[in-house]
Amino acid sequence: MTALDVRELHTMEDLDTVSRLYADIWGTDADSPPVSAEVMRALSHAGNYVAGAYENDRLVGASVAFYGDPIGTTLHSHITGTAMGRGIGLALKRHQRQWALARGIKRITWTYDPLIRRNAHFNLVKLGARPEEYLQSFYGAMDDAINGGDESDRVLTAWDLTAPAGPHTFDLPADVARGVRNDDGRPVIGPTDAATVLIDLPDDIESLRRTDPGAAREWRLAVRHVLGDLLAEGARVAGFHDRHSYVVHRTTGTTA
Repeated sequence: MTALDVRELHTMEDLDTVSRLYADIWGTDADSPPVSAEVMRALSHAGNYVAGAYENDRLVGASVAFYGDPIGTTLHSHITGTAMGRGIGLALKRHQRQWALARGIKRITWTYDPLIRRNAHFNLVKLGARPEEYLQSFYGAMDDAINGGDESDRVLTAWDLTAPAGPHTFDLPADVARGVRNDDGRPVIGPTDAATVLIDLPDDIESLRRTDPGAAREWRLAVRHVLGDLLAEGARVAGFHDRHSYVVHRTTGTTA
């Protein structure tokens, strides 16, 4: 396996390459990437985090983060895009973690689409980050190749940099409730009155948005309702089970 070289980026030449990579990943026009080279240049110059991952001197991933609230304790990772596989995302996150710790930062936050299984598994199992807040339609409707016109619900997720390294797995108790169950590709909402609630995700929401927008919409609303309500009530996401399901621990026994 080829070693990855992850380094901070500052020059417009490097940042132009990042903007083109982002446009390719998100399926946007080259002149309207998710983040422009000019914005990345400003963030980098102001002392924020802009880094790229290189494989044989070719850019294969990049990440942009800036200082967040509370100031002095938190870095907010705004966007990370990589080629699929090969551990590129993990290498970028490890580099970002070391960058943050070197500056006295103990916590990194970011948002992600709670319906994308591979991202949930990566964030919760590999890194040990935990969703803290459900944000409905955070960016409004998005028409890029990844979001496909869906509403941009996100979960705000926090990574405690002082916690032990992953993978983060655990055994389920016997008396779990199936708050959202995957029934042959469709979500079925169930009870949430147990101490531990499972919330299934679709197998591939990005493909589903293209092939069956109605089913994709059902998944969006089901997870929004169940996960969003539980987080609003003070429940916490404890992990991600079997690459398919959020595991949520309730703080009360109230029936939802």
